[in-house]
Amino acid sequence: MLSALASHLAMIAGVALTVVITPKLLRQRRSATSTTAWLLAILLVPWVGLPAYLLFGGRKIKGDPLEKPSLATGPKPELRPAQQGADLLLQSYGLPPARPGNRVALCADGEDIYRRFLETIEGAERHIHMASFILHPDAVGRRIIEALAQRARCGVEVRLLLDGFGSFGISKRDLDPLQRAGGETAFFLPVRLRTVTRTNLRNHRKMLIADDLRAVAGGANVACDYMGPPSAPARWRDLSFLIEGPAVADYADVFAADWRFATGREVSRAAPAQPVGEAVAQIAASGPDVPGDPVYAAIVSASYAARRRLWVVTPYFIPPDPLAEALALAAHRGVDVRVYVPDPSNHPVADLARGQALRDAAAAGVHVIRFVGGMVHAKIFIADDGLAMVGSVNLDPRSLFLNFEVNAVFYGAAEIAAVVNWIETLKDRTEKGVPPVSNLRDAVEGAARLLDPLL
Repeated sequence: MLSALASHLAMIAGVALTVVITPKLLRQRRSATSTTAWLLAILLVPWVGLPAYLLFGGRKIKGDPLEKPSLATGPKPELRPAQQGADLLLQSYGLPPARPGNRVALCADGEDIYRRFLETIEGAERHIHMASFILHPDAVGRRIIEALAQRARCGVEVRLLLDGFGSFGISKRDLDPLQRAGGETAFFLPVRLRTVTRTNLRNHRKMLIADDLRAVAGGANVACDYMGPPSAPARWRDLSFLIEGPAVADYADVFAADWRFATGREVSRAAPAQPVGEAVAQIAASGPDVPGDPVYAAIVSASYAARRRLWVVTPYFIPPDPLAEALALAAHRGVDVRVYVPDPSNHPVADLARGQALRDAAAAGVHVIRFVGGMVHAKIFIADDGLAMVGSVNLDPRSLFLNFEVNAVFYGAAEIAAVVNWIETLKDRTEKGVPPVSNLRDAVEGAARLLDPLL
């Protein structure tokens, strides 16, 4: 009797959830493939589809946590027409404008990233705001926490924001030194029952901001795999940068919005710093807190506009169909399209899901270049000599549509050349092309690709 009653109640609950969820799903701005996949899962296998949608189906959050950007001050940058198009496109999504007057230095390797982190922390005088997807309690993570605690003991306001899933392994005891010193720590959407419907929305942004004057940002997490002293030959290849000047205020605004979302507490927003250099930079956030998908839109738009060069570096290459087509068409019209990926990456399922996309790209004339000397974790997009994007955005559906992310767009010739030179450092450990696979492997890769619309 009880079993029958429970089954009946479960059926009623399932029907009710389906009635509530289906209209919501149809109103979401997804691809037709993604919407169809979710509908089939919910209607045909509801005991799997409904829980999966509750866990993984959300894409945008209500409200507008990312406040309007600071108003531009000082002279506007001198941009070429193609660059003006990218700048205006990003602004149309409510993002800040390109700002002149910055100074940018790329961090060439993990040792350099680590050094810049410590220098930036130790040089802070008023406050330090740091966000990371991953902070491991290994030698590097403990040293960074120790450096933050030291500045907190000296009266510097320190706020550390970690993603609740990416940094799930770090314990309260690991963060105690910072908290005892007066620093504040918070977890972004920790994995809890009351936030289960937002489990899929992760904060993948990485930024260390000191006094709203300088910031270290890019793709590197805080762990020995990404940065540290020079005794780590197997360390991943990653790219971060130090930026100083007016654009840092836009990173500060992104952190303030994330901190408010995670804690409910406000962080004061500083006016943009005075010009200190010649670099033109635009800080482009994307994710559930931003209307639309601005970084994705900028990448697709630049891919169609490119006339000479499109270079991509990404650890996970699973492009949505419109982006895959844009890259293929660029290659067909003679653009030098290159896609650099690690072979293998650190995620076997992602490697399976990318297989068909890489072979299709290669068949269209895209130069697929596999880094076989270890793991490349950098995220780079270069279009002609007009712009270079560096940041946290991978070319996969999760990063483009689900995660909280942030990229810097550099418009200056010196910064673009520096990014190109960094990519060139990979070439001695690469192999070109995509090896053929068996029919069985191709089928397995196709099955793995079917997971894309559900993520």
